[in-house]
Amino acid sequence: MLLGNVRVLRETFVRYYSRKAAVNVRKINPKVPTQQAYVIAQSLYDVIKQHGPLTVSNTWVHLKEAGVSGLNSKTHMKIMLKWMRGRRMLKLFCNQVGSNKKFLHCTLPEEPQNDQVDSPSEPKKQKEKPSMKKGKKLRQ
Repeated sequence: MLLGNVRVLRETFVRYYSRKAAVNVRKINPKVPTQQAYVIAQSLYDVIKQHGPLTVSNTWVHLKEAGVSGLNSKTHMKIMLKWMRGRRMLKLFCNQVGSNKKFLHCTLPEEPQNDQVDSPSEPKKQKEKPSMKKGKKLRQ
């Protein structure tokens, strides 16, 4: 019985410590100056927003069609996408069909802006509750 518990603990320990630590995407180096990175990120954001959720390869095709300057290669685009995810500009999600997985980038939903002034609405009427004295019930 004791050997069984030790084996379970050992397997759990090995499984837990054999995982790689998650990459801190906030510290990704975009390989270009910060201002240029934001310009490239804005054009990437516009392409992804215009064409919907895209895979990495589809994003690369759309960027070449749009003529975005500043991206040196597909690898540089992947670094920029990771940098944008760290800045919470994009979201990566997995679409699984059977045994196939597709990882798609999409823009995060924008918060609605309350520029319009709401018209004053009528005050809501509260339903009247029958008054009851403590300890007494209404009889019908």
